Parts: sequence; C-alpha cells; structure tokens
Amino acid sequence: MADQSIIRITKELGELQKNADLSLAVACRDTDVRNIKAIIIGPHETPYEFGFFEFSFKFHREYPRKAPGVSAITTNGGRCRFNPNIYASGRVCLSILGTWRGEPGEEWSAAQGLESILLSIQSLMSSNPYENEPGFEDANGPQDKKYQKEYVQKIRHETLRISVIQRLEQYLQIGPDGKVNVAPASSDDYDVDFESLEGGATFEPFKDLFKRRFLWYYESYLAAIHKASQEVQEGQAFSRMPFEGSGNNMEGVFHYAQLERRLKNIKRVLDEEPVQWAAQGTLPAQQEETVAVNLKRQLAQVRENYKQHSIPHNVELENGNPFVWVFTYFGRPMTNMDGGLFRIRINLSSKFPEEQPRVKFETSLFHLRIASDGTPCYWPPPNKRESMQAHLDAIVEMLEEESPPYDPRTLVHPEAFSLFWGSDTQKKQYRQRLRRSVQASIE
Repeated sequence: MADQSIIRITKELGELQKNADLSLAVACRDTDVRNIKAIIIGPHETPYEFGFFEFSFKFHREYPRKAPGVSAITTNGGRCRFNPNIYASGRVCLSILGTWRGEPGEEWSAAQGLESILLSIQSLMSSNPYENEPGFEDANGPQDKKYQKEYVQKIRHETLRISVIQRLEQYLQIGPDGKVNVAPASSDDYDVDFESLEGGATFEPFKDLFKRRFLWYYESYLAAIHKASQEVQEGQAFSRMPFEGSGNNMEGVFHYAQLERRLKNIKRVLDEEPVQWAAQGTLPAQQEETVAVNLKRQLAQVRENYKQHSIPHNVELENGNPFVWVFTYFGRPMTNMDGGLFRIRINLSSKFPEEQPRVKFETSLFHLRIASDGTPCYWPPPNKRESMQAHLDAIVEMLEEESPPYDPRTLVHPEAFSLFWGSDTQKKQYRQRLRRSVQASIE
C-alpha cells in the first residue's frame, strides 16, 4: 500500500510548483520528498522587502495528522533573530506548528499544509514586526514607538546584508570587496546555510532564482539603502529590543555605505555572467553539446511558428551562437507598443533550463515591468521553463498587457511603477513617457 503521507506531500509540492507565485518557492531532492526546502521573498513595504528567506520542512510519516517540523535557515549561522517568532536557532513559533500556544481553533489540522504554513510565516513579515512579540501587540507608548522604529531599521539592514548580499556573494564566490574568493569563505564572512550532500556537493535549488530576482529588485535595494542611510548614523550600533535575550537577538552595526558597494559589486558580476556564457557558446565542443543542439532545434520551431501565423517578430542567433538569441519585437497595432521596434538580447547558459535565460532590452523602453538597465520582469508557465517559445510569448504578453493587476512583486522599475499606480495625472504621465519611448525606438 502506498505511503499516504508521501502521496499528500507530493501533491502539495506539485500544486505549489505549478503555480507562478512570485513570493514562494519549494524544492526537494528526487530521493527525499520528506525533506523540503522553501523560500519566502519578503513582502513589499516591510523591512523584509525582497529579501530571500529560506526554511526547511521535515515531514513525518504521521503527516498530515501531525504538523511537519519547520526551521528557519536564514539566521546568519544562528546569530540573527529576524522576527519575534523566528528565532536565531531556527525555531519558528506558530500555533499551527505546535511550537507556540494559540487560541482554540488555531492548532494544527489535517486540512492545513505546506502552503498554509508558508503563508502563515509570510504574515509574520509585517511592516511592524515588533508587535508580533506576545505582550507587545498593543504597546504604543512613546518608548514602544521608538523601539518599533529601531526594530524596523535593523531588520531592514540585516535583510539586505544577510538574506540578499551575503547570499549572492556566496553564490558568485566573491568576497565583500567584490574579488573572487580563492579560498573557501569562513562562517564569519557569510551566512548561507547550504545543505551538504554526499561527495561535498550542495543542494542549492534556488540559486538561479535568487540571481534573477536580484536583477529584478536591484533598484529597490539601492533605494532602500539610500532611504535608510538617512535615518541612522554610519557605524551606529543596533538597539536591543526588550524581548531580545543573549543568543537570541539581532546585534550589529549600520554600514549602509559598505552594503551599497557590495550590492554594486554583485550587480557587476551578475552582468558579466551572460557575457561569459556567450563566449563559452562559441567553443566548438560546446556547439555540439545536447543543449546547443536542442536550442538550434527550438530556434527553427519558433521561426516556423512565426511564419505559419504571420507573426512579424524575428529571432536569430548572434554570429551563429546558439546561446545568444536576438529577438526583434514589432509592436502590435492597437496596443501601447503600436509602431515600436525593439531589439532584445537573450543569453543562455549551457545549463539551460536549470539556469534560466538572462534577457535584456537593448532598445530603451520606459515600462513598469522593465528595469532601467533593460531587465524585464516576466515569467513563463512553470511547466514550460525549458521552452524558448514560452519565454518569448511571456515577454510579448508582458509588453502588451494593457491592464495588469496590481502586484508589488513585479516592482522592477520604481519610478514607472509609482507613476502607473499613482493618481490619474501620474498615470497619464506614465503613458506619455511609454509612448515617447515606443516612438523613439524607430527613430
């Protein structure tokens, strides 16, 4: 008889993975479905904004009758308590997990599952996490307000430093100075609690996702640093909260100038990666690899599809390199893109689709879903990540969408986003600037 807990876990995993939720992601090794890694991307307008917070789930054979064990991984090596309910030790205090006393009806039930737990944890990442501490829910005296502000300030700093910057530096194997590490970094330099596998390998299911999301949110990270650096003194020590104790707190010093330098170093190295992919793609040996052959076949299929459906867009390889696609988009009549002509460069890795394409608009376009450096915020259906046609279709859909739903997770161009979702006057300004950039694309 099949293990009912495995069937339930597999079903929940599949449902989460097929949904294009831009703030949650889950993964597990094929041979170990009971141990799951999950990430939560910090909510907009909170001190956790666009941070990468990782958690581990251990499901028992009694699941779903019994709640899984959940641990926070993003803790700076057990040195940082990111929330009153998320301890430095990794303990996550939630009544539905049985790790905290709750009111009647808040206990675990078999109707709950992986997604509901993640959403409960995400709800802790609020704009005022100070009030999550029991007994401080309604604390609004002058001293409490001071603590609330100081708590937000240090969480914002450590979200950038630990969950974003240190994470990406470790992935890119660079030090705080931006130089390539020639020796393994010490635990004092980084806090990326990767799970070691046999043979010294590591299980890093979100590596590529974090890199691409960093590029989405880069301008927001810079804006957060510039704003926060006006509120605190460089070198100022963090304030200790009344509920923080030894070994379960968030200690540190504000160093926003250093964080900005490190952030820019990460951006530089990430921008260099697709250039390296392109150079590797010109090597004869790599031209014969299965990935290269597959990409050439996909190119032929895309061209045939456009021809059969009389679609004017054009796609070609740069100098015959299957790892560099040049997509020319012709604006569709009766849309905001009408009359536009845009050149879009798509770099691919030899590890595609494990590493997803890096897309860059080489023709400037003022658009709420395209960052100032040309990085677009788009996503193909989760089950078609290996299809280049799906990527191209998703880019076109993103460009032509007339009435996108409000979604701060797609905030990649702060100025354009603010105008589009602002007053009627601001929205008019957005449309004017969009049209001017479309017209400029053919001049």
